[in-house]
Amino acid sequence: MSVRAAKVLGPDAGKTGLLGSIGVRFMVSGAESAGGFSLVEHPMPPRKLAAPLHRHSREDEYSFVLEGRVGALLGDEVVYGQAGDLIFKPRGQWHTFWNAGDAPARILEIISPAGFERYFEELLDLLPKAGPPDPKAIASLAERYGLELDFASLPQLAKDFGVTFGRDPN
Repeated sequence: MSVRAAKVLGPDAGKTGLLGSIGVRFMVSGAESAGGFSLVEHPMPPRKLAAPLHRHSREDEYSFVLEGRVGALLGDEVVYGQAGDLIFKPRGQWHTFWNAGDAPARILEIISPAGFERYFEELLDLLPKAGPPDPKAIASLAERYGLELDFASLPQLAKDFGVTFGRDPN
């Protein structure tokens, strides 16, 4: 049995980036957990949609709400969580989530088993500093990670939940 090193990650530590609408902070990688899980933090600006409808074929996601109000569409069910709540998004289920409030929100995203955190890392490299991303590159990346994305869902999600998707022009 190999023993992994103990670790303390401070509140400002870990690689960070912007995944379009929301942020990401990498906290525990699959390598650090021997593949059991990964952990990322997602800070979310007010009224921002995290992603189009999508589903994972390989991993479950657990969103623990640290602050704010978070909405999630899980199949046909809409749920809301606030600080202290856990939202379970099982593999194989179409879903998305968003900041459902007028203040910033933050979630800890537990991904099990690990591996999907690498999708976020690669996505950071694909997203341009300005302008839209290359849809073919995003589709190829998603396919490698067993992820299906429904970009056609974006207008209806924005209308139904009063959110926007993507970076705000500055």
